[in-house]
Amino acid sequence: MGVVLAAISIAACSRNVQSEAAVRQGVIDYLSSRTDLNISQMQVDISSVSFRQNEADVVVSFRPRGGSADAGMQMRYTLGLEGNRWVVKGKGSGSHAQTSSPEQGTGGELPPGHPPMGSAPAPETTK
Repeated sequence: MGVVLAAISIAACSRNVQSEAAVRQGVIDYLSSRTDLNISQMQVDISSVSFRQNEADVVVSFRPRGGSADAGMQMRYTLGLEGNRWVVKGKGSGSHAQTSSPEQGTGGELPPGHPPMGSAPAPETTK
């Protein structure tokens, strides 16, 4: 009887780990460990998640707390299951969303050092 209860408990725990909330916590843990971010000023939402065995691919939306969804950005992360929690293994490409240009003066300014939106990199020249 004890073995059956242990098996049921383990199965229930593994299902609880494969949830959006568990993945979001793994992303929050990762972001909180970074000294260059103030996570308390950010709204972090999971846009999509797909699970495969002990990995999860997730698209995370970021925006300032209280800001519109259009004033944020998205990043892709791959998380690995370590024990019963998700840990960020790597990140992929992201995309920025901006509702207004800095010229419009509506608070859409880019962070210092950010390249202008819509600019293309200079073409490479070969000799």
